[in-house]
Amino acid sequence: MSFLPLKLGCLMLPAMLLRCGPFPDLRGIAAGDLEPPVFLGAESTGPYSALFRFSEPVTPVTGSMALEPTIQPSAVSCTDNDVLLTFGKVLTPGFPYYVESTVADRAGNRLRFITHFYGFNPRVPHIVINEFITQGSGSHPDVVELLALKDGNLSGVCVVEGTKGAWTDRCVLPSTEVTAGDFILVHFKPDGTAVEIDEVAEPGASGGKDASPTAWDFWVIGGNGLSGNNGVIAVYDKPEGRLLDAVLYSNRTFSSDENYRGFGSKDLMLCADELAAEGGWMFEGEQITPEDGVNPEVSTATRSICRSSSSGDSNSRVDWHITPTGGASFGAVNTDEVYPEPE
Repeated sequence: MSFLPLKLGCLMLPAMLLRCGPFPDLRGIAAGDLEPPVFLGAESTGPYSALFRFSEPVTPVTGSMALEPTIQPSAVSCTDNDVLLTFGKVLTPGFPYYVESTVADRAGNRLRFITHFYGFNPRVPHIVINEFITQGSGSHPDVVELLALKDGNLSGVCVVEGTKGAWTDRCVLPSTEVTAGDFILVHFKPDGTAVEIDEVAEPGASGGKDASPTAWDFWVIGGNGLSGNNGVIAVYDKPEGRLLDAVLYSNRTFSSDENYRGFGSKDLMLCADELAAEGGWMFEGEQITPEDGVNPEVSTATRSICRSSSSGDSNSRVDWHITPTGGASFGAVNTDEVYPEPE
């Protein structure tokens, strides 16, 4: 058996090594920091400030920062991995500010990024999820009802299917003054008609399916409806902010399948874990499982999943029941009647 000689011409080497000579010593270069910083997120931290988080200490490149709407920071400070912008006037609560900038790390590696944050809202009301439908119909589409327990302004409050870390649909509410006892309806499957108006001045201005004359109606743009049997609904004080309330629902069990603790998907399992880590949903075992959620299986478009008046807010399935047929009461006080009706 014979072997053909292996020919290694200079053209087979990388461009920087085209000469057919000794390889250069690159160990000194490789030992340095060649990785650019990673942008991790942004949020307002007060009426006059916004914080930007990175994977390592950075400094904004002079003259690279632009904000829309145009507003110039009065001070920029860098601490650890954070960059804090301070402004000379109050940021509009709940209003999106878009930022484009370049930062550099200590080794000179640069990162150009575009992001946005929402103006700080100091008057977010105490809100709970009060009632919802996940098995909507053509005439009664999926909807989530919130209840304001204290006065405040809804500006920037974010209602999501999923969590802030992994959501499918969401609604960032506009500036609307609410008082304790007000109902807020977030319609997750709108028809996209002109009468589906977000109500910021007075209830009753909106049309659309199941719009309520006694509640504040808002519509998820392009919403496709909630997951029917397995999902998470969460409310935050701002899109990247603090959890106000949440509910986990599932008709599955830990033994439904071998993967993802029975949740059926990695995404839902991670959403449940995120809720548990924030104290937004209680669980009985070592880890949260589908059995810890509210079982929506017998709910329908008119049998809503409803918070009980006597349950308080334990952030667990015991707070919830399914109403009898026709018992949905969006925009009004919940019924404590339970499906199936006692014989």
